[in-house]
Amino acid sequence: MDQTAGTNRTALTEFILLGLVESEKLQSLVFVLFLFAYMVTVGGNLSILTAILVEPKLHTPMYFFLGNLSVLDVGCITVIVPPMLGHLLFHKRTISYDACLSQLFFFHLLGGTDCFLLTAMAYDRFLAICRPLTYSTHMSQEVQRILVAMSWACAFTNAMTHTTALSTLNFCGPSEVNHFYCDLPQLFQISCSSTQLNELVLFVTGLILAGTPVVLIIISYIHVVAAVLQIHSVEGRKKAFSTCGSHLTVVCLFYGTGIFNYMRLGSEKASDKDKGVGLVNTVINPMLNPLIYSLRNSDVQGVLWRILVGR
Repeated sequence: MDQTAGTNRTALTEFILLGLVESEKLQSLVFVLFLFAYMVTVGGNLSILTAILVEPKLHTPMYFFLGNLSVLDVGCITVIVPPMLGHLLFHKRTISYDACLSQLFFFHLLGGTDCFLLTAMAYDRFLAICRPLTYSTHMSQEVQRILVAMSWACAFTNAMTHTTALSTLNFCGPSEVNHFYCDLPQLFQISCSSTQLNELVLFVTGLILAGTPVVLIIISYIHVVAAVLQIHSVEGRKKAFSTCGSHLTVVCLFYGTGIFNYMRLGSEKASDKDKGVGLVNTVINPMLNPLIYSLRNSDVQGVLWRILVGR
């Protein structure tokens, strides 16, 4: 602990992450489960990305966004799980102050980009189903790149805002973070500075940067549902709802856990519920996304099968 730290600097040089479990036997089980989840997530998402890259007929806006989503999922789980595996393997629960802030920044950067990308995907489905005649014009490659670039830019601004605001807080003890990774609500609770402004910033940015995408997604799907109900073909309706259903499932999981985590001013003490929600955010969602989106898709399955058998 640095006793000479100024008023604007932290007095702690490291934090202790309490993790998911305390028992050594359970830690071994958690290590195996998380290693398996990480391998499945990386393997599944890289398989999707490979299929999209090598198959020309998958070079469409929908799969362009799915490919970007796969990159984000790999990045998101990599920011959280490998450090956790290292802590479990070497029985070391400490994380330096700088590493903690870095993990926080990249987690919010990747998660924020995911948030805006899901909105872009909803817009893509709206254009494909409600404006099919002008779809290729309104969703050109240039528009796709602009939407992805804007997603990264907005997420970067959000992540930098929170990381910078957190760096102004003092941490003088205790150093125990009741979580398995560094995140804002848990760090607020152990700060010896007032966190009212930080919590207000988190709440307001959450309303703007998460609320706006949710509203846009809802509006998009109101139009989509209205358009699909006008399709006379049962097969056509089924195909449209299947595509949209996968996206809506991911949206509900992503925003549901996000709202629980961050939209609580003056939140209560960190609990196992927070760890459970964090587990869904950082591990379950990235692992399920390939299954929900693409591995159920016959086009992607066909491409992956051809790659495996070498044809």
